[in-house]
Amino acid sequence: MYRIILASASPRRKMLLKQLGLDFDVIPSSIDESFDAASDPVRLAMDLSARKAREVLGKADKNSLIIAADTLVVKDGILGKPRDSNEARSMLARISGSWHQVVTGITVVKYDDEERFVTDFESTRVKMKSFGKDTIEAYVKSGECMGKAGAYAIQGLGSVLVERIEGCYFNVVGLPISKLVDILNTLGINIFNCRKL
Repeated sequence: MYRIILASASPRRKMLLKQLGLDFDVIPSSIDESFDAASDPVRLAMDLSARKAREVLGKADKNSLIIAADTLVVKDGILGKPRDSNEARSMLARISGSWHQVVTGITVVKYDDEERFVTDFESTRVKMKSFGKDTIEAYVKSGECMGKAGAYAIQGLGSVLVERIEGCYFNVVGLPISKLVDILNTLGINIFNCRKL
């Protein structure tokens, strides 16, 4: 049996793994996540997830399974997490009434007699409703937008801003479950055998 380690302090990712019934430990990565907004989003998300996994691998014992992810919002460049309320307002105005892309890079490391890395990505298109300054101001005042890529949380109050999505919902939350299961299968691990009894 492997010790599952989530290389993230994200409450959303923890929630999703708990919903799967997995028993896991959290060892957050402390890598520098700064980036150039003009970077290729898929390559960047995959690179950041791999760097997170590699850093946490250095703190893990044998027979560990490390899961790392990084989620980016893309609309005329990459939108990261807002640094303050003004940047959150700007991001929300930018995505209002239009489509944007959510890209998550995900890396899983199976560490036993050897280290096996698998890195992949998932992409989802999200259409936002048109919303004005009053809605933006009310959402920013809720505080939910802080610490979220693109300044919204689809699983929370931010759901009222979303018109529809094309692709994996869980990817927008921050951890594409279907892709995670595919990667685990590639590594010879059945997720049903990892669940708590």
